Amino acid sequence: MKKPTILLIEDDELDIISVERSLKKIGSEYVLHTAYNGIEALKVLRDTNLGLIPDVILLDINMPRMNGIEFLKEIREDKKLKNLKVFIMTTSSEGDDRFEAEKLGISGYIIKPLNYTDNSKRPDSMDAFVQFHLRKILLDENI
Repeated sequence: MKKPTILLIEDDELDIISVERSLKKIGSEYVLHTAYNGIEALKVLRDTNLGLIPDVILLDINMPRMNGIEFLKEIREDKKLKNLKVFIMTTSSEGDDRFEAEKLGISGYIIKPLNYTDNSKRPDSMDAFVQFHLRKILLDENI
């Protein structure tokens, strides 16, 4: 049975660690690939030698070189990649970012915790996302 594949596109090492911690709680096997910006992610997705078509993409909006919205526009215009499930992860609660991402057909929007030293004031939305949404997606993919 093929293990589900996740592509994490994130430029912040602390956020990568946070996602990895949350994913470990999923209780299911998966393969995680990481890219640090949209340009790197496109190279990985378009590399025919790798043949990577992830089950889910977790995408940060604010990144250098190519941000999440620019990346989304690129994959939505690519006939091999346009139907990928993409979840936006961001600290931004800007309505414009959300509206633009929704226009580009995202599967969901996750607000990252803003304060890593005191998460007690706000629940970790990544943990909630992994436990309630990503687990279902990955398990459904394997049925």
